[in-house]
Amino acid sequence: MDYHDFANKIIECVGGKENVSSLTHCVTRLRFVLKDDSKADKQAIENIEGVITTVESMGQFQVVVGNKVNDAYEAAIQIVGNMDESSSSASENKGNLLNKALQSFSSIFTPTIPVLAGSGMIKGILAIIVLISSAKFGYDFKSTDTYQILYGASDAIFYFMPIILGLTSAKTFKANPYVGMVIGGTLVYPNIISMLSADNPVNLLGFTVTKAVYSSSVIPIIISVFILSYVEKFLKKYTPEVIRLIVVPAFSMLIMVPATLLLFGPIGIHIGNIISAGYKELVDFSPALSGAFIGGMWCIFVIFGAHRAIVPIGLNDIATTGKQTLFAFTTAANLAQAGSALGVFLKTKDKNLKTISMSASITALFGITEPAIYGVNLRFKKPMIYAIISGAIGGGFIGWAGIYGTTFANQGLLTLAVYAEQGSKQFVLFIVGLLISFFGSTVLTCLFGYETVSEVEAHEKIETNTKKIENTKEFSLNVPIKGDITDIKNMNDQVFSSESIGKGICVKPKEGVVYAPDSGVISLVFPSLHAIGMKLDNDVELMIHVGIDTVELQGKYFEKFIEEGQRVEKGDKLISFNMDEIIKEGYDTSTAVVVVNSTDFQKITPFEHKNANLNDIGLTMISAS
Repeated sequence: MDYHDFANKIIECVGGKENVSSLTHCVTRLRFVLKDDSKADKQAIENIEGVITTVESMGQFQVVVGNKVNDAYEAAIQIVGNMDESSSSASENKGNLLNKALQSFSSIFTPTIPVLAGSGMIKGILAIIVLISSAKFGYDFKSTDTYQILYGASDAIFYFMPIILGLTSAKTFKANPYVGMVIGGTLVYPNIISMLSADNPVNLLGFTVTKAVYSSSVIPIIISVFILSYVEKFLKKYTPEVIRLIVVPAFSMLIMVPATLLLFGPIGIHIGNIISAGYKELVDFSPALSGAFIGGMWCIFVIFGAHRAIVPIGLNDIATTGKQTLFAFTTAANLAQAGSALGVFLKTKDKNLKTISMSASITALFGITEPAIYGVNLRFKKPMIYAIISGAIGGGFIGWAGIYGTTFANQGLLTLAVYAEQGSKQFVLFIVGLLISFFGSTVLTCLFGYETVSEVEAHEKIETNTKKIENTKEFSLNVPIKGDITDIKNMNDQVFSSESIGKGICVKPKEGVVYAPDSGVISLVFPSLHAIGMKLDNDVELMIHVGIDTVELQGKYFEKFIEEGQRVEKGDKLISFNMDEIIKEGYDTSTAVVVVNSTDFQKITPFEHKNANLNDIGLTMISAS
């Protein structure tokens, strides 16, 4: 796959790089924060080969691309320019307060997930080696230097969590990341840990410091860095620029370190204890019901993008109690999604769907469920229901069995060993719960089936047709630019030639002026001026896109004569462009004239002309009257 071309198509369909405020990614999604969400063409993006689906959640426009996300992100960053994660800070997030909070937690924890999963995997492997070496060979592997070093490597991120979160929180809240790390480092500094764990009281500026253990803690550093962001703004405002570089970090630390140890740290510890106690009460009330709820609902949280905000509950449990049950329940949910996708693979006769469903099932087994959710199960509805049912049953069984892990575990096969440390009996019960989830959804899908691809398409066609009125009328659309008209399917741009955006024509311009083909309103003017959108009086939503990849010119050689929202009449000049200079720059000036809302019309017939003039017919349409 040409990832540069792939990323370029996505970025153009979200409104161009000028519309991108920030760009980050997780394990399956490109996460855009857009300046204007209305410029994003969801349908066009979802029609790009390699895109699974799009999700709008927590102020982000998310493009789900599966396991090719790293390559797609690297290519996208080359196009839009390097964007620090801090650009998606909480202060710029869209939506209500809850959305902002969820997005903030997601931004803080998402960068840590891969290394947390890797560390958990190493811990699991070490646990299995300890069990096998002790049971089979009578050898105490735990006492070896090798074990201690490898365990230290696997435990480092958990122990020094305040430093890691000091960095990611600072990027999220737009504070100095190194000051954030210093505050986190202070909380786990050996001498301070010794002081806070000793019997003698600790005094700071005449106040007694609350005794607390901050290693592996989560909430205290997040609160502290959030306050730090405002302290820095205040200091920057009143500090002369000539000394700001040194004075602001110095006074930030002088203010925030005592404030953290005396106030925000203890508050964070208490909040963490309350969250942990609340979750524990829920689990203690009914482990089976808790497991069933998480096992059934987890992938619903994934659909709405809220799952990242729940991860801190599990991490906080590890910090406060030394164990977690949350990720055991979510593993059942993920394997249920894998099972439903496998069921589709076994039942379908469609070769393309077989490939998609098998690939989705395998990736879900390793904890990446978006391809299974969006590409298969949610698409056919019933497999998603079967996965929710089976995930709930499996999660309930795991809760009933009292399964827990002592560290973070990515919810897939690679980190199952994390749960071996509890003992062989419990580990076997854990595996049984996962098998219930996996094979339960597989069997349900095979037994009760789902709508086939043709049935889904037929239903969609029926739904579309019911919206149309029986009486129809035919009308024509003039050519908006002088030149030779050819079939848009021959255009050297896959987005337009595939007709994924809509039906239309391709014009090889002979004059660098675009005119209004009919009366209407200018709905969009791209910042790079290479493309405009129109809503015509006859309900046609038209896009006129001059050239291929000309967005890269950033408006060079283009001139506009209209503004967004302006009403124009047939024949009015819209934009002009210097054909010769654009060609000299190496760009193809082929212009796409596309009916974006093609599905609203019963039939669209393009006309081909040589030396077409403005009054020549470019398209005829049959529309509901």
